[in-house]
Amino acid sequence: MKTVLVTGATAGIGEACARAFVRSGWRVIATGRRADRLEALVGELGADRVHPCVFDVRDEAARDAALAAVPAAFAGIDCLVNNAGLAAGTSLAQQARLDDWKTTIETNVTALVSLTHKLLPALIARKGLIVNLSSVAATYPYTGGNVYGGTKAFVRQFSLGLRSDLSGTGVRVTSIEPGMVETEFTFVRTGGDQEASDRLYAGVNPLTGADIAETVLWIASLPPHMNINAIEIMPVNQSFAGFQVARNG
Repeated sequence: MKTVLVTGATAGIGEACARAFVRSGWRVIATGRRADRLEALVGELGADRVHPCVFDVRDEAARDAALAAVPAAFAGIDCLVNNAGLAAGTSLAQQARLDDWKTTIETNVTALVSLTHKLLPALIARKGLIVNLSSVAATYPYTGGNVYGGTKAFVRQFSLGLRSDLSGTGVRVTSIEPGMVETEFTFVRTGGDQEASDRLYAGVNPLTGADIAETVLWIASLPPHMNINAIEIMPVNQSFAGFQVARNG
C-alpha cells in the first residue's frame, strides 16, 4: 500500500485529496493547522488509513517534530502533494500590506520549498511523485493578484526545475494550475468575508476540490514512465479577460 503526504488537508482540495486517495487504496498523511478537522478526517476514513500531522507549514520545527512521530506504517512516502497555500488580501500593490505579501510568500514558496527539500531523499529512494498546486494566476495576471500570482509562477517554474534536476531518478513532478475552485480560499483571502466568497462563485459553476483531487489521483495512478509536466484546468464558465487600458493614466 502506497502513502501520500497531503499538506493543507483540513479543507478544500487537500481534504478532497485525502478522501480520493483513501478511496483508491492509499494511506494518507494529512497535515494542517486545525487539529479538530484532521481528527474528523481520521474518524471518517479510519486511523489505519489516515495519520494526522498538526502543524503550520511555515513552522519547520513543528513540522519536523510531527513528521518524526509518523507511525512506521506511514513512514515510506511515495507521493508529496504540496497543496497548502493562500492569498492574503485583495489590495492593489500600492495599497497592499507588506505583512500580507510576506505571509503569502512564506506559505506558498518558502514552506513548499522547505518541505520538498526535506522529503526529496525519500522520494528519490522510492521513485515517487511530487504534485505542486500552482494556479492559472501563474500565467494570467489579474488586478490585485500581484504577489499571489508571483508565488504561483514560482511554484510552476520550481516544478519544471525539479523535473530537470531529477532526470534519471525516476521521480515524477507535476504542476497543477487550477482556475476558479470553490473552497475556503476567498473566505480566507478576505479575512473571513463569507458574502464576498459567495459573490465570487455565484452563478459560475466553478470547479470543486473533488474535481482537482480526482486530477491529482489520476496523475498519481499513471504508469511510472509517464510524467504530466503541467496541467491547466478551468471551469467552462471562466475564460480569459481582455487587456486593460488606462486612459490619460
